[in-house]
Amino acid sequence: MIQNKISFHQSSASLEIIGLPDYSNNENKDQISIISQWNLNIVDKPLIEGKIEHLGPIMDAFYFYSNLLIKNETPIYESELIDIKADNLQIHNIVLKSSKPNVKPLVLKIGNSLLSDTINCFDQLNESPKIRIKKTDMPTNISKKLRFGLNKKVKFFDFIMPPFIAICSLFLFSSSLIYFYKPFENIEKKEQINQL
Repeated sequence: MIQNKISFHQSSASLEIIGLPDYSNNENKDQISIISQWNLNIVDKPLIEGKIEHLGPIMDAFYFYSNLLIKNETPIYESELIDIKADNLQIHNIVLKSSKPNVKPLVLKIGNSLLSDTINCFDQLNESPKIRIKKTDMPTNISKKLRFGLNKKVKFFDFIMPPFIAICSLFLFSSSLIYFYKPFENIEKKEQINQL
């Protein structure tokens, strides 16, 4: 059976997912639900590839690390599969550890643009209707306090933003109508006075 290949590209990075649709769920032949392998190609870096059980933790690591950068917290992530640390504000050290014995870890140094492009590829994968990927839980080394804080902020903005945008739109619309409003009664009274 021929496997499907779906690629996601962003400037200096590309992510390729290889797998099959789940025919037991009546999926389209172009979809991928059973991922057999994936590979991530970053310009001028060795090819990164692995099994489905590696993809989720690696994506989570990149997301968690970038979140720390955005929040100006100490950017460091360590797990059995991947370590990411900031060398400085522009360079990030990534250590990918193999699950196979006697295989040396792959060490990469990437800049901000490569980090951003890689995360963009992961975003495209998450948004793609053609691929169903099982969502993994947040990395276990995230403290409960930070985990709650991330969820709380997302829920708060999801809750407060739609009404806020609606009120602002209503205010702008109604204030623009004031300039075009001309009461008919006043115009009729002026015409009657002029006729007298």
